[in-house]
Amino acid sequence: MSRIGKLPIDLPKTVKASVKDGVVYVEGPKGKLSQAVVAGITVEVKETEIVVTRANDEKAVKAAHGLMRQLVRNMVVGVSDGYKTVMTIIGVGYKAEVKGNILLLSLGYTNDIEYVIPEGIKISCETPTKVIIEGIDKQLVGQTAAEIRSLRKPEPYKGKGVRYENEYVRSKSGKAGRA
Repeated sequence: MSRIGKLPIDLPKTVKASVKDGVVYVEGPKGKLSQAVVAGITVEVKETEIVVTRANDEKAVKAAHGLMRQLVRNMVVGVSDGYKTVMTIIGVGYKAEVKGNILLLSLGYTNDIEYVIPEGIKISCETPTKVIIEGIDKQLVGQTAAEIRSLRKPEPYKGKGVRYENEYVRSKSGKAGRA
């Protein structure tokens, strides 16, 4: 039995969940999410918890068991608390600002980069070098953060670029002097 898959998911009082036609629907104070259930997996909503079970021990079904449980748990956490990723921008003249639904990034290129903020994501700039990404869908928050980071990855010599708040970038030494 999957160690992750067999754990029940606690359902907060503010969150409502239901399963209909092979789709799990979760609704909470922050919004609504839905996820299709993988074949061979059964999702049951009880009064205070959600239980995910599998039909058999085939390899594909066993692999999907823990995954489906975590996807449903991420939905429950997302609609109740939400997800948040903080990114920092390091470099002289590097900055970010939000204009409407566009994140304007100055990252040392000739032109500024205009990143269109996806639906369901809220981006704010606490300071010009600190970008906060919030949303209820964990996958979408992570994907948005990864796309913003990929616009200028941190380089190993001076550490300039866009990085996650707690990310550590190993520095390389520059050229060695001649003897």
